[in-house]
Amino acid sequence: KSTHTTPAGRFKVTEKSKDHKSSLYGVIRDTATGQIVNNDADTRKHRAGPGEVFENAPMPYFLRFNNGIGMHVGHLPGYAASHGCVRRPEAMAKKFFEHASLETPVIVE
Repeated sequence: KSTHTTPAGRFKVTEKSKDHKSSLYGVIRDTATGQIVNNDADTRKHRAGPGEVFENAPMPYFLRFNNGIGMHVGHLPGYAASHGCVRRPEAMAKKFFEHASLETPVIVE
């Protein structure tokens, strides 16, 4: 998103988490109907109300490289839509995850 750009620079992988979930972002779902009532929930701004639940966004094959920024499996809608992370198709994210180790260099241009 234009408000959450991916910072350019030289970094290193600092964490690998195959089944990672975001601690900040996700959805709020109505527990009775299963309907999503907020599809871009941020734990710093939004709280689940009565009869609702917050579900942390899944980030499979997560490679953290810049504090809260990482690369992981994610939908690629054709426009900037993340909160700064680099989204990858599943096959590519899995391959990166399998071959990267801690301290692997990451360059964002």
